Amino acid sequence: MIEPVEPGETLTHEQRSLDHFLQIYKALDPLEISRRCNLQFDSNAFNMRIMGTEYKAAFPDFSLEDLQGNIVQRGYENILFLRYLCEGKYAVSTGKQLSYREIPWGEVYFKNFEGRCLKRFAHAFSSDIEGLKKALADMGAEKLNKGDAGYRFEFCSGLYMSALIWAADDEFPPSAQMLFDDNFASAFTVEDIAVVGGVVIDRLKEMTAKHCQ
Repeated sequence: MIEPVEPGETLTHEQRSLDHFLQIYKALDPLEISRRCNLQFDSNAFNMRIMGTEYKAAFPDFSLEDLQGNIVQRGYENILFLRYLCEGKYAVSTGKQLSYREIPWGEVYFKNFEGRCLKRFAHAFSSDIEGLKKALADMGAEKLNKGDAGYRFEFCSGLYMSALIWAADDEFPPSAQMLFDDNFASAFTVEDIAVVGGVVIDRLKEMTAKHCQ
């Protein structure tokens, strides 16, 4: 459970966002959230899949907990999924995938996304592409015949994306691309989709690290 900050305490930007969306979340009808986000609601929690792992998103006191009892502690992840439950909407994809630039307002924020996600993804995994492949295969991702490693996977229940990476060679540095099914634009704002990219990178780094243990 994420507790709101008590009066008089200093609020970080992250905590202010959490507190704001916690208040909105608690006031919502869980059945309306269930219908809007196409998520099953039972036993005071929404059932969500995030990158191959099943979670319970508690209501009305929000937390994200997997079936082994591990609770998500990263504030930016909690804010992302709280915002989805509060404001997002699930829509059926037409099957089209979009680059970040093709998402409404994506061109405006692309430089930020490029540095925060694409370049970071390329540099994080270009020296361990085999480890990346194993991590993506472990979560049931679909292998694509693109890049030195290319996979399509479910980011969150019913929301699919693809991650592609090219290793460095004698002429070019490593590079990467992320593509999002067109229903992401209904689920998340363009700013939140940049957070999605960060969540993917951090979770994949944790998964690849486990293969090295």
